[in-house]
Amino acid sequence: MKIKGYIVLLLVFNCFSAISQDSLLVNKKRLKTVIITESVLYAGTMGLLATQWYSKEDRTGFHTFNDNKQWLQMDKVGHVFSAYQTGRLGIDVLKWAKLSDDKAAIFGGSLGFLFLSGVEVLDGFSEEWGFSWGDFGANTIGAGFAISQELLFGRQIGLVKFSYHPTDFRAYRPTVLGKTEQAGILKDYNGQTYWLTLNLKDITGSKLIPQWLSISGGYSATGLFGGGVNPSENSAGVSIPNVNRYRQYYISLDIDLERIPTKSTFLKTTLKALNFIKVPLPTVRFQDGKSPKFYPFYF
Repeated sequence: MKIKGYIVLLLVFNCFSAISQDSLLVNKKRLKTVIITESVLYAGTMGLLATQWYSKEDRTGFHTFNDNKQWLQMDKVGHVFSAYQTGRLGIDVLKWAKLSDDKAAIFGGSLGFLFLSGVEVLDGFSEEWGFSWGDFGANTIGAGFAISQELLFGRQIGLVKFSYHPTDFRAYRPTVLGKTEQAGILKDYNGQTYWLTLNLKDITGSKLIPQWLSISGGYSATGLFGGGVNPSENSAGVSIPNVNRYRQYYISLDIDLERIPTKSTFLKTTLKALNFIKVPLPTVRFQDGKSPKFYPFYF
């Protein structure tokens, strides 16, 4: 495991080393800051996970684990989101270092794939889990979506976003869905929604549409107390309600926060940092067996 982690880290170093010598326009001081910061964060995160999180799990030889049918694929969409957002951050920081747009897209966008694939390797040595090809594929899709948009359009026309609302499901199985509200944001799939937001001005070319207005399609699930099936009771022996598991789909408006005109550097930075969150706006929900439901504001 450690050797594989070092190999990935070495690849990161080699990639940045090669591209840093490719253009006289590169701001070498900024690029050096990016290389050091990302490498330290990567090595530190992998080391922390290996010594703190995975050390509590029983270890075994490297193996794979097929979890593609679990959680109605909410976890897979979460991997797409994480890889996309990490890759988008990688692209932005390499552009800040004045790397060419194409190289910033390829090397920066790969950051999410490399990071999450490192976590998958650690999973591969955990007896409870295992290396998931489904997760690996989702990581590839997320990073590829960020990279391909930069190469084709020079910007992100489509954004992968996230929203969350508290649910009652977490109270029945807190060890799995989160013991606290903060943990629930990460673990309670019933309250998570993942969105694909498309900028309307970019896709229509209309000058009448504000540059920040977007349309968004969402995916979520409900009735999830377990990965493959819902248990009848939790670890404390408390009965869990017998509910059906449903996929849910949404259509909504959204705001691309980065495209809101402002002369304030602070506000511009804040809006950019928050642009992974879907703005709560009028939304219609579609679910099997139920009529479409309208929400004035859905989060």
